[in-house]
Amino acid sequence: MKKLSKAAFMMMLALMVVLAAACSSSENEGALGNKTPVSGGAGTNGADAAEDYAFGEDQTFRSGEPVTYSMMYSDHENYPTKEDWRLWSAIKEKTNVSFDLSITARTEYENQKSLLVNSGDAPYIIPKTYDESAFVASGQIVPVSDWVQYMPNYMKAVKDWGMEEDLKAKLREDGKYYVLPGMWEVAGGGYSYIIRKDVFEAAGVDVLGQEANWTYEDFAEAMKKIKEHTGAKYVFSDQFQGNSTLSIAAVQYGVTGGWGISNGSVYDHEKQQFVFANSSDDFKNYLGYFNKLVKDGIMDPESFTQEDDTARAKFFKGDSFVINGNYQQLSDFKSKMQDPNSELYMITQPGGPKGMLQIETSRLENGIMISQNALDDLGEEGFIKMLRFVDWLWYSNEGQTLSLWGVEGETYDLDANGNIALKPDIYYNGVNEGATKQLNVDYGFAGGVFAYGGSTKLKMSKMTEGEKDYFNRILETREPRKLAPPIMATPEESEQMNLISTPLIDYVKTMTLKFITGQESLDNWSNYTAQVEANGSKRYTDMANDIFQKTKSLLGN
Repeated sequence: MKKLSKAAFMMMLALMVVLAAACSSSENEGALGNKTPVSGGAGTNGADAAEDYAFGEDQTFRSGEPVTYSMMYSDHENYPTKEDWRLWSAIKEKTNVSFDLSITARTEYENQKSLLVNSGDAPYIIPKTYDESAFVASGQIVPVSDWVQYMPNYMKAVKDWGMEEDLKAKLREDGKYYVLPGMWEVAGGGYSYIIRKDVFEAAGVDVLGQEANWTYEDFAEAMKKIKEHTGAKYVFSDQFQGNSTLSIAAVQYGVTGGWGISNGSVYDHEKQQFVFANSSDDFKNYLGYFNKLVKDGIMDPESFTQEDDTARAKFFKGDSFVINGNYQQLSDFKSKMQDPNSELYMITQPGGPKGMLQIETSRLENGIMISQNALDDLGEEGFIKMLRFVDWLWYSNEGQTLSLWGVEGETYDLDANGNIALKPDIYYNGVNEGATKQLNVDYGFAGGVFAYGGSTKLKMSKMTEGEKDYFNRILETREPRKLAPPIMATPEESEQMNLISTPLIDYVKTMTLKFITGQESLDNWSNYTAQVEANGSKRYTDMANDIFQKTKSLLGN
C-alpha cells in the first residue's frame, strides 16, 4: 500500500475534524428541535462545556476570555446606579463577564423596553419583565423554553422544587414561554393587616391566640371591640386606596378585586371552566362585608380615595389602628408612631367563605426576556454560552447569594450554621438600623434587577425575626390554593378579549366603590348583574373557555 504523504495525512485529519464538528452540530440541532414546552430536556453539566468557558449545576460559570453582554437596567431612584458598585466587579471577578448597560429610570423602564424591542434594537438581556405578552408577536424575543435544556441550574430548580405547574402560567398559544421567571422554592407571605397589637389586647382581644382561626367576620368582631374601647371614629383607615385589602380579601370569597381584579374571572376546578366571579353571589357577599364595615363606622370610607401619606398619618397619630401593608412597611412604621408604647404586629391574612387560604400561590417572580439580537449576533454556540451565564447569575445558589448579599467577608459573614450575617456597618431591610452604609445604595447588591428567586433558606435570610414568624404562621395555618391554567390566546384573540374586559372591569371597579361606600344599594344587585352581562361578561368567559378547550392539550390536561 502506498504511504500517505505528511501533507495528505494532515488534510485527512482536518477533514475528520470538520466531519466531527458537523456531527456535533447535527446532534445539537436534534436537541433543539425536540424540546418540551415547560422545562426542556435534561440539563448538560460542566463536563460537556466548550473549552473557552466553565459551567454546570452548582458550578461557577467562567469565561476563558473577557466577554461583555448588553443588558437593560432599571435604575431605581432610591439606589441609583453607580459605576464603582462592588456588584459589577464581583460578577466580573467570578465570571469574566461585564455588562454594556442601557440604563433607564425605573418609571420609564416599561416605555423604553417597548421602544427598544419594537424597533429591533433591544439589548441581549432584558430583566425585570413582569408581562412579556406584548412582545411575543414581534419576533424580537426568543422563545426561551426552547433553550432551557442548556441551563443546568434552572433545570435543577424546576425539578427539585416541582415548578412545572407554575411554569404553565407563562405558556403562550404556541406552547412555549418567552420569559425566564424568577423562581422561589416557596411562595411569599404577601400583604396583610398591620395592627396596633397593644390596643387590641387592651380591648380584650387575644390576638396571638385567635388570629390563626380568624375569618374576615371574626376580624370585624375584633375591630368592633377596638371601636368600643377607644371611641375612635374609625378603626381601619387604609392606604393604597383599598386595592391591597380588596385584593387579598377577594381570595377568601372566591372573587377578584383591587390589585388582583384582572379580568374578573376565576377558574372552577370542579367544572374545569372559567366563570365570571364578579357578578356572583360570592361577589355580593364580598361587597356586603366591606359595606357593613363602613356603615358600622369601623372602616374609613376615605380608604378608597385618600392618598397613602394621609392614611399613614392617621395610623401614626393613633387616629386609626389597622392599615394594610407588607412587612417592610411595618419595620418602617415602627419608628414613626407617635405613641412610644405602640406595638405593631402583622396578622396572618384572615380566612373566609372559601376556606383558610394562602394569598400568595405563584412562586414566580418577574423575569428575563432574551432578545433575538443575542441569537443573531452571537450565533448558537455563543448564545448558549450567554444563557449559561444567565443560568449561573439568576438561578444558581451562588449567583443568587452574590446578587442579594454580596461578597462573603466583605459585606456578610457566615455563622457556624451557615446562616448569613450582614456586616454590622451595613444596613438592609430592617437589619442594622442606623448603619453608615446600605447594601443596595453603596454596593449595588439586593437590587430588583438581579436579586429575585431562590431557595427557602435564601428567602428567609433577608427576613427579620418578626417577618420569619409571620411567614411561618402563614405556612402553618393557611392552605395552598390550586393554580389556575393560563388562557393561551393568540394576539388577535387577546385583542378581542381586551376590548371586552377593559370597559367591563372599569364598570365593575366603579360599582365596587359605590356598593362599599353606600352610594349604591345592594338591593339593586339585579340591575348590576344585568349590566355586567350587557357589558360582555359572558362573551368574555365563553371566549376564555373556547381557547382553553383548544389549547389544554398543551398543558397536559
